[in-house]
Amino acid sequence: MKPTHFTLFILLIFVLSGCSKDDQTDSSPITSEIYFPPMNSNNWETISPSELGWNESELQPLLDYLEAKNTKSFMILYDGKIVVEDYFNGHSSSSLWYWASAGKTLTSTVAGIAQDEGLINIQSKVSDYLGEGWTSAPLEKENLITCKNLLSMDSGLDDSLGDGVSPENLQYLADAGTRWAYHNVYVKMQDVIAEASDLTWDSYFETKLASKIGMSTNGTWTNLGDLSVYFSNTRSMARFGLLIYANGKWEDDTIVSEEFLNEATNTSQSINEAYGYLWWLNGKSSFHLPQTQYEFNGSLIPNAPSDMFAALGKNDQKIYISPNEKLVVIRMGEAADGENFALSNFDNELWEYINAFIN
Repeated sequence: MKPTHFTLFILLIFVLSGCSKDDQTDSSPITSEIYFPPMNSNNWETISPSELGWNESELQPLLDYLEAKNTKSFMILYDGKIVVEDYFNGHSSSSLWYWASAGKTLTSTVAGIAQDEGLINIQSKVSDYLGEGWTSAPLEKENLITCKNLLSMDSGLDDSLGDGVSPENLQYLADAGTRWAYHNVYVKMQDVIAEASDLTWDSYFETKLASKIGMSTNGTWTNLGDLSVYFSNTRSMARFGLLIYANGKWEDDTIVSEEFLNEATNTSQSINEAYGYLWWLNGKSSFHLPQTQYEFNGSLIPNAPSDMFAALGKNDQKIYISPNEKLVVIRMGEAADGENFALSNFDNELWEYINAFIN
């Protein structure tokens, strides 16, 4: 019996499916799994730009640009392996530097851990944990504010009264959930977690996050007024970025649930599309910025991958994560240009140089 056209088609598919990767024309890099560096060790596997098919001639222009823009350190990870690690302007691999508001994402992540453990529920009102009177708002307005509002920056509290988070600095302006404003009140989540866990914030953070991914020996919280600011070396920042890139897992251990991170890295409220739970989100149709109620049209960082989300800190402290591109990118340093609170023109310019290198 002669084979039918359908049979011949099935045979062709079978033959093609048996071709080895070497027989195919797709030369894109393949990694079988995410790499995790050893705990408390300086050993960290690398992968060269040439292995990834990147444009090596564009690396030096990228590094020159970074140095000229007051950068202290810069790293690119591909699926966890180091592709680029450079230090500038007197900084070294052991130097500590502040994360500024990029460290907000540490608070978000630890909140997820506490919820996973059943210690808190971010849908609950803050006063369930801190008691009444933690703000100067009328009680019925204070009781509208949930932990999720703190993580989403839509507490409705007045953001024009300075950096303090004592009750006199936390005054009612709008109902929770109706107004987005970049506000230090998010640090009250640290108090919530401390109360719920019966530990200090530093201790819970150290036990549940830092010690689990090798950040312990190269990072510390420092009190600056009412705020606790995280300082670390660059690799500790990269370790945290890698944890988030790996959907909350470190090797075989789940540090924070993927379910929580999915919420944290997607739009968390209806006002600022480009904001999750203290994470900035690229690829949305509009965004808001600190210290303004104006809505800007377009993507947060047009040159960056649309799936990218980021931890952005004062004076250009950066963690960029793009799952589609398998990238974690770290930048620490002084302000690239003028002082800024999160986003700056530097973000888009930097991604122009990164794109020339990786494409």
